[in-house]
Amino acid sequence: MALGLALGLAGCSSIGQSAHNVAGVFTLYKSEVVQGNFVSREQAAQLHAGMTRLQVRDLLGTPLITPLFQGDRWDYVFTMDRQGVPRQRYRLTLYFTGDTLDRFDGDTMPSETEFVQRISGHSRKEKVPPLQATPAQIKAFTAANPPAAPSAGASASAPAPDKTYPPLE
Repeated sequence: MALGLALGLAGCSSIGQSAHNVAGVFTLYKSEVVQGNFVSREQAAQLHAGMTRLQVRDLLGTPLITPLFQGDRWDYVFTMDRQGVPRQRYRLTLYFTGDTLDRFDGDTMPSETEFVQRISGHSRKEKVPPLQATPAQIKAFTAANPPAAPSAGASASAPAPDKTYPPLE
């Protein structure tokens, strides 16, 4: 009798484990939740006391939270829940006196590169190729791609087209 009970319990244990493994394969989709505005270390480094509210808003965007009874405080909060990636949560609080930034404090913000690596799940740092051409590369490119001659309908003395654009308003 005891032997039958032990075998029955052992069988239930293995069935339970098998069911758990099968359920792990068929997990439901969990949507990403992104709230707030991400402030990078590069952006936070540009903050300094004496900036106007407009300058801060141009740099960081509109704050997520502006407390109703504390109009001289702006809170930038960013949270991100993504499957397979540790939860990202950053906070930066700015304090104003009138229209000028008095002080700020918060979490240590990641750089833009660090943030992308954290949310993509890549732990290795990839080497970024140089983004500047050497003089030899420029000379080779210019030799391979000579400037286009003016078309037959255009006169050689015609002014170059205006490359400026009207302001966006």
